[in-house]
Amino acid sequence: MSVAITIRNAVKIYGKNIVIPDLSVEIKEGEFFTLLGPSGCGKTTLLRMIAGFNTIEGGEFYFGDKLVNELNPAKRNIGMVFQNYAIFPHLTVRQNVAFGLRTRKLSTEEIRTRTDEFLELMQISEYADRLPEKLSGGQQQRVALARALVIQPDVLLMDEPLSNLDAKLRVEMRSVIKEIQNKLNITTIYVTHDQEEAMAVSDRIAVMNRGVIQQIGSPQVLYQRPANKFVAGFIGKTNIITRALVPQENTSKLLISDSYAIDMPVIHHQERKQVLVSIRPEDFQIVEDTEGMAATVNDSIFLGLMTNYFVTLETGERADIIQESTINSIYSKGSTIRLQVNVEKINVFSEDGAKNLLLEE
Repeated sequence: MSVAITIRNAVKIYGKNIVIPDLSVEIKEGEFFTLLGPSGCGKTTLLRMIAGFNTIEGGEFYFGDKLVNELNPAKRNIGMVFQNYAIFPHLTVRQNVAFGLRTRKLSTEEIRTRTDEFLELMQISEYADRLPEKLSGGQQQRVALARALVIQPDVLLMDEPLSNLDAKLRVEMRSVIKEIQNKLNITTIYVTHDQEEAMAVSDRIAVMNRGVIQQIGSPQVLYQRPANKFVAGFIGKTNIITRALVPQENTSKLLISDSYAIDMPVIHHQERKQVLVSIRPEDFQIVEDTEGMAATVNDSIFLGLMTNYFVTLETGERADIIQESTINSIYSKGSTIRLQVNVEKINVFSEDGAKNLLLEE
């Protein structure tokens, strides 16, 4: 049985260091919810507070309508998957998976039935009698996941579970995790610093920095409409340039260069001001006509489907551009090209980067 999780005004303090100053969030029942952010941002600390492994200096934590602040971790009915797997090296795969069931003193028959079910679900039945040292990293991670799920927890907590795997296994295992989570419909809180991983598995993501949630949303919303400069730079790659926003009748002009300006009718203001413009590499468009902004190609990398260009804009700023590869040629180093931007997809932030002007009412 899954539960919703509500956190109100959480505070975490280590000595004189305030790690989480005042954090509130609601996680839906059955949701795959990811805490994403750089190292030291407080995401693992928050996960451990939810699990009951860390003290809580302030705020309220609810599983459903039950306050769990003082509840022993063993009584919270959580499954936990750690970065280092934490499976027992002296126990076989079957014994590892069954461990939590034995501590709950279930019957021998029920332990075997449920263990077999999750060995099959995680596709590790053939390894049931092996010791962990005889398994690959991906297989060990499947054992850890089976052990966490076999006890039928209300909540699954995962702390950087794929960071010790190689790139290919990471992609494989994130698909496995998402598939199993969908099948079991269990409320899952997942911690990672890898934005691609977060986008691949999550229903919603909370982007954190210095103990503060910067934005919560679906992967699509965070990528296409980041709330501020930090989110824009952390979720994928982007080019940030400073430009002037000039009010005109019923619209605003964004001056990309001396020869290229675009209309921004959704931004309302009363005076000319400096803004930060976020342009994803794929949202620059190389054009053949004379409209647009000139740029000089410094280098390029052919990546098969796409080609990555590194350019200097006519304004002197450097930018990354990604274009679909052409069959005939790649723009050579030193070439002059002209660029336009995909107006629908760019984002415009206040000069301090604190807010997205496209999200203002």
